[in-house]
Amino acid sequence: MDSKMTYREKTDIDNTLRLREVLKSLPPFCRDYFRAMESTTTTKTRISYAYDIRIFFQFLLDSNPAFKEYSMTDFTVDVLDQLKAVDIEEYEEYLKVYKNGEKTETNGERGLKRKISALRSFYAYYYKHEMIQTNPTVLIDTPKVHDKSIIRLDADEVAILLDYIEHCGDQLTGQKRVFYEKTKERDLAVVTLLLGTGIRVSECVGLDVEDVDFKNNGIKVTRKGGNEMIVYFGPEVEKALKRYLEVREGITPLPGHEHALFYSAQRRRIGVQAVENLVKKYARQVTTTKKITPHKLRSTYGTALYQETGDIYLVADVLGHRDVNTTKKHYAALDDARRRQAATAVRLREEK
Repeated sequence: MDSKMTYREKTDIDNTLRLREVLKSLPPFCRDYFRAMESTTTTKTRISYAYDIRIFFQFLLDSNPAFKEYSMTDFTVDVLDQLKAVDIEEYEEYLKVYKNGEKTETNGERGLKRKISALRSFYAYYYKHEMIQTNPTVLIDTPKVHDKSIIRLDADEVAILLDYIEHCGDQLTGQKRVFYEKTKERDLAVVTLLLGTGIRVSECVGLDVEDVDFKNNGIKVTRKGGNEMIVYFGPEVEKALKRYLEVREGITPLPGHEHALFYSAQRRRIGVQAVENLVKKYARQVTTTKKITPHKLRSTYGTALYQETGDIYLVADVLGHRDVNTTKKHYAALDDARRRQAATAVRLREEK
């Protein structure tokens, strides 16, 4: 890889090559749809949709007698007009549990909704371009996703977590102590950054060192959809990042990873799984009743920001939610708490 190439550029190239391989396994007519999506979606989104659409055609091969003699490449666009709403409902049922080779795959509410949404988008393209006459996907109900309560750290738990990361080495010996000292400043910087900005774990691992601007205390992140945005951070994040960068200067990265902000123990760009593991490792020492992940740290930040400002639009903007209704849904419980305060805020008569 060109050492001047950014993480996002390399990821786009890798994803584009992966997408081409997936498209080879889909019916040829599908390529028109994915080509049309290029200007409005990221490569990551297109790959997800390609896998989802491939599951749909695999369902037809496995479950629909009309296509028992077909192979994947035999399908033409006409097949979409042969299906009825009941076929789409059967597909939704199939998605709950199905075989993928030797592996059994399952989908919960969110997985079902995403795959049906992908199929709706797929059908809508060919219907809009008058290549088919019917669109049965609009005749079925969208899979319902039930809201889950938001798990977040309380203010005192945040302080305990950061203190633990900073000082738990005193309780360690041998190789565990050596590893802790080697990764301590990185781990503290990662967790402080997640708690202090609310960025997604994918945005965190995608950061290049050039994305950090200490003059304005901001980081440049690439949001879902590919939009770039400056997210600002406070003094605690600044301090943690600067301490880590001093350690980073002593690390010689593997070729192709020179620009990465956060390095793994193998001197590569740290991955999403590694960040998830380190967050869980430290968090379970702080709370045993909450399953804390990087996304829960994001929720912790969003909660704190909303409680401090009461500005749901600001929270939506900083978290990178494209629709403020997404933010409102997540923080509705906090709104309810504020409304309860209103009940006692206004006195109608002075007590005698």
